[in-house]
Amino acid sequence: MANTELEFCGLKFKNPVVIASLEPTNSPDLMRQCFDYGAAGAIIKTLTDIEDMARLTQNSKYCVMNNKGDVIKGKASRDFVFYSRSGYSSTHFKAWEKDLIDTQKYAAERGAHLIGSAGAKDINGWKDICRSIEDCGLPMVELNFGCPHPAMMPGVHGGSMIGQEPEVAFKVTQAVCESVDIPVVVKLTPDQSRPVDVSRAVKEAGAAAVTATNRHTGFAVDIDTGLPRIGGPAGIGGTWVKPLSLRWVHSIYKEVGMPISGSNGIFDHRDVIEFIMAGAGIVQVGSVLMIRGLKWLPRIISGVEKFMDEMGYDSIEAMRGIATKNSALDYSEQFSKKRLYARVIEETCKNPTCNICIQICFYEALSQNREGKIDVHTDNCIGCELCFDVCPFDSVRMEPTPDALLGSEYFDIPKDIFEIDKFTTARNNMETIRRDSPKFNPETA
Repeated sequence: MANTELEFCGLKFKNPVVIASLEPTNSPDLMRQCFDYGAAGAIIKTLTDIEDMARLTQNSKYCVMNNKGDVIKGKASRDFVFYSRSGYSSTHFKAWEKDLIDTQKYAAERGAHLIGSAGAKDINGWKDICRSIEDCGLPMVELNFGCPHPAMMPGVHGGSMIGQEPEVAFKVTQAVCESVDIPVVVKLTPDQSRPVDVSRAVKEAGAAAVTATNRHTGFAVDIDTGLPRIGGPAGIGGTWVKPLSLRWVHSIYKEVGMPISGSNGIFDHRDVIEFIMAGAGIVQVGSVLMIRGLKWLPRIISGVEKFMDEMGYDSIEAMRGIATKNSALDYSEQFSKKRLYARVIEETCKNPTCNICIQICFYEALSQNREGKIDVHTDNCIGCELCFDVCPFDSVRMEPTPDALLGSEYFDIPKDIFEIDKFTTARNNMETIRRDSPKFNPETA
């Protein structure tokens, strides 16, 4: 059986699944349930001294939508959209001390960790909260520079507003790192263009790791009423955002080289694996537990174990970063890879009944012939793979272009780059397809 244990910032985790800072970590009982269900860690809902962020939690609103933007009534599917607003813990951080001590003890007995989370109104507040977390015996603290909600609260400066400025993030992180001895993790906001720069800044300031990333700020509309969902802008996430989150995991892993906690876009074990293969060490699970319940957690953990066994990975480290390591540095590196062309498998192709590949071949490399088959014009095929992706019958293969025939029978980029008379065949025009297809025009057969 695969070994799911790993080390992250000097701590040993029994598996890579950690509960993110949100409602399921806002009470000792819920956190104990998370540990009973097998979580390797849980990050408490952000502790704060900001009254308005506690008040926001007391006015929380949630909206779970499908991919059409309609509210889901019943079980949420993989493509759910979670739209919500909520603040930090509505219990003052000092009042948490006994529960932190007791819950950390409960976690440790089950081979897990209770991790702190802080969000304060000034630097002294950041230091006080983090020192309190450390004094309660918690082994790690996350600085919430990613929360999208403070930006919507008049007079509040915190969360994503700090995480958008490398200089401010550096200052707060440095002050905290000088005040505590436990590892400090910085949670990044995706509501910016500089997560890599912020990661460099907090690493220099002493942060042990970053979390990539918190949720985006969005705006959802109910078209039946013409009103905004839950009253206006809010935080938004779901599996649809995963490629955006993975972009920053990939970039930080490759360009900064510091430990990463992946977050934002997890539904099941497959998403956890993607974050690990992009470069994350541990992965935070959150929104899906709010819509599927904590009982969903063991399915994620066992899914990771089963995947590793089936694919032959003997450790988490064997998977970590492998996708990023195999990724091209930039587009120019991709251009140097061997060119491909499309080949249609006639035995399984359903033409002339189906002609979707011809319609979406925007380089006019596929055409309908009068025998009810698809012709591939290799001199036009640039190997974009779109036909391969949309074929419902798995009847397209991408083959390496023979080097000796590049530029003659097979497409190659011309020396002058810019092409002349490129789109003149109208092969993907439906009128052309109907004219040549025995399905629409029996006289052609």
